[in-house]
Amino acid sequence: MNFRTLTHAVLLCFSTPLWALTGDFTKCPESFIVPPLASDDSQHYALCYNGFAVQYSAQTKTPVFAAAALDKERVIGARNTKRQDRFYEEARLPSKARSLLSDYKHSGYDRGHMYPAGDSANDETSAQSMSLANMVPQASELNRGIWAKIESDTRRYAMRAQGKVYVLTGPAYLNSNSKTIGRGVAVPSHVWKLVQDASTQKSWAYWIENSDDAKQPELIDKETLSKRTGLHFYGH
Repeated sequence: MNFRTLTHAVLLCFSTPLWALTGDFTKCPESFIVPPLASDDSQHYALCYNGFAVQYSAQTKTPVFAAAALDKERVIGARNTKRQDRFYEEARLPSKARSLLSDYKHSGYDRGHMYPAGDSANDETSAQSMSLANMVPQASELNRGIWAKIESDTRRYAMRAQGKVYVLTGPAYLNSNSKTIGRGVAVPSHVWKLVQDASTQKSWAYWIENSDDAKQPELIDKETLSKRTGLHFYGH
């Protein structure tokens, strides 16, 4: 099966009744090599934005993953884009499924972007990155320290790459009794970022505990990430 056939087959999976995912990513295929599949997407929503995509879980009220394609041109454009800091609730989601601004208020956690605002090459994308559908409750020291460095390192790699670098980012919930904030927004035990270089067909993932005490990310392969998250990754 060639790349086009595989891509088409997986996109069809997202749009047929066999899968319970609400919506599909056919309006934003540029964000993926191929969209990953979740083991159980019965309460998931596919959301396309300008330049990135989010699969959102109504169960955790956080992204399952956010996806975007980076290259040198986009990174340079992002350097000249002013960050839009107006967070907003995602109106495309049912009211019972969406996270709220009040959920994060006085929670002790940052609204941690899965698709980084710093990857946005224009004002519209930067503004859309502030959707709460793109956020997880993230430990402040992690978000502003090691995680910010991981995001910056990924942009630096994209500057050197010969082509597109496809980036998937998301939370993981390895604790059986996950903490929640507000109206049931789940706090992830870990966060991860998968980097896939289309030109070299290399990939790797950063994996780190969602804690102010986290020191260094663990570098893991795509297969290990799949086992830990329950997501099935395709492509390189």
